[in-house]
Amino acid sequence: MRRSVIDILDLSVTELDELIKTAVDIARHPKKYAKKCAGKKIATLFFEPSTRTRLSFEAAMLELGGSVIGFSDAKNSSVSKGESIADTAKVISCYADIIAMRHPLEGAPIVAARNASIPVINAGDGGHCHPTQTLADLLTIWREKGTFNNLTVGFCGDLKYGRTVHSLIAALNRYTGIKIVLISPEELKLPYYVKRDMQLHNVPYTETDDLEKALSSLDVLYMTRVQQERFDDVEEYNRLKDCYILTEEKMKLAKRDMSVLHPLPRVNEISVAIDNDERACYFKQVLNGKYMRMALILKLLSAKNPVDEIDYVKRCELIDSTDMVCTNPKCITKVEQELPHSFKLVDKQENVKRCMYCEKKYK
Repeated sequence: MRRSVIDILDLSVTELDELIKTAVDIARHPKKYAKKCAGKKIATLFFEPSTRTRLSFEAAMLELGGSVIGFSDAKNSSVSKGESIADTAKVISCYADIIAMRHPLEGAPIVAARNASIPVINAGDGGHCHPTQTLADLLTIWREKGTFNNLTVGFCGDLKYGRTVHSLIAALNRYTGIKIVLISPEELKLPYYVKRDMQLHNVPYTETDDLEKALSSLDVLYMTRVQQERFDDVEEYNRLKDCYILTEEKMKLAKRDMSVLHPLPRVNEISVAIDNDERACYFKQVLNGKYMRMALILKLLSAKNPVDEIDYVKRCELIDSTDMVCTNPKCITKVEQELPHSFKLVDKQENVKRCMYCEKKYK
């Protein structure tokens, strides 16, 4: 088993700093890295649609001198015939040196990493987490602000299903003086487990549904779209999809040096008129994402020692029980063959347990 990155917490703060340093050097000296992965192959396994993330991984490997195999639609793979994620990972390990995987079911990359003999990078799993987007976000904040400490960061829009939001908050929890402002309608509030992590890290946060009132206090505003693909009820999506729209008029309420981030794609939540505002950083994020993925690929391919699976599952006590079943319908345990249900004891005092794969709280 090789070193994998399934969650942003699989990377220490020291490792994040190293990746940022490497990414900055790649941006400055691309020719220096042009043959670093010569003879290596990345398999991009995308079981749901993606533009930026898939092409970013492919561009990253090509610019490192490697090559790319894989698929961009599950219908083009043996999964359409019923093949399990575990078997897919074992098969792909025979063809490639590293895997980048996106899947609509939460926890699927954990299953892949457990069964692959090569590194696995989570390129997004359902509404769970998206660590390499977080790497892009962190590099963008670093290049704009020069620090991660003592920043007030606002997250606006779909905070319930927004895996990019969950991952970035988890990363920011480890820095000093961070304050979080959560801006969403009641129906799209941040999940309990993410707020609980902020509490455990003593990160102060406030919740509001008023973007205009929050703007003046923010150093960074992270906008998100309301994700239609996460809704089972079309009417609810239509009611919520335009709940926040960042306009030129609203930007007048913000600090002159506030940075606006967005994981993209955007729909209506940021007016195109803001694209020319010097505070708009979302297209810079795209380029920064390529640099950080290049740095991550280099890091994982250079790792020489096998690691225990606890390195890519958040470090805590694990509980396996035939009596405990995850109730999340979008958890990988609902479809993967003979996959044991496993839970993490994240708070012994309050006896709080979460599914190891999707973070759903066990009741």
